Amino acid sequence: MKRPLILPIDPNSKPETKDLADFYQETLGFTPNSLFTMMHRPRIAFAFQEMNKAVMENKGRITSSLKRELAYLSSMTTGCRYCEAHAIRAAERYGSEQDRLNNIWDYKTYPAFTEGERAIFDFAIAASSVPNAVTDEIAENMRKHWDDGEVVEVLGVIALFGYLNRWNDSMGTQLEEPAADDGVKFLAGKGWTRGKHAY
Repeated sequence: MKRPLILPIDPNSKPETKDLADFYQETLGFTPNSLFTMMHRPRIAFAFQEMNKAVMENKGRITSSLKRELAYLSSMTTGCRYCEAHAIRAAERYGSEQDRLNNIWDYKTYPAFTEGERAIFDFAIAASSVPNAVTDEIAENMRKHWDDGEVVEVLGVIALFGYLNRWNDSMGTQLEEPAADDGVKFLAGKGWTRGKHAY
């Protein structure tokens, strides 16, 4: 794209943007441009923020770092370079070890990943595919390792990033430099580029 579909609002143009920006300082270290495009209709931005908080809340075994890892694989499956960079950055910020991030593409065999995590990642890729590729076998493997509430948490992350993948790839959201740096650090060796998100 030659430019984003629409430009983000000026972060200082509306008083309500400050609370929104403060929340993302913790999660990413900056406020994403995607939120400032959503702020053209503030209710959408605030509804998204509330959904994000609910989905990413740590309830136990599905840790904050694991949620960001599966968000990365979901975004990789849909091809959203913007969300791939954001998810991998957030995974590191929430405690994913570099060894896991460097080898996440080999999760099926790499020893840093458990059988339960492999079940989640298989599910994330299948659920993020179009058409949807979740099979009885994938579903049964999820039930084998995770309870109903945990499965809901996992699918919540996949669905949240499905929204973000569509939003950012259709909008052509400009990728912020901190996320771009982490994309290069963790993903460039596997072919990642900014794609349509570079201006």
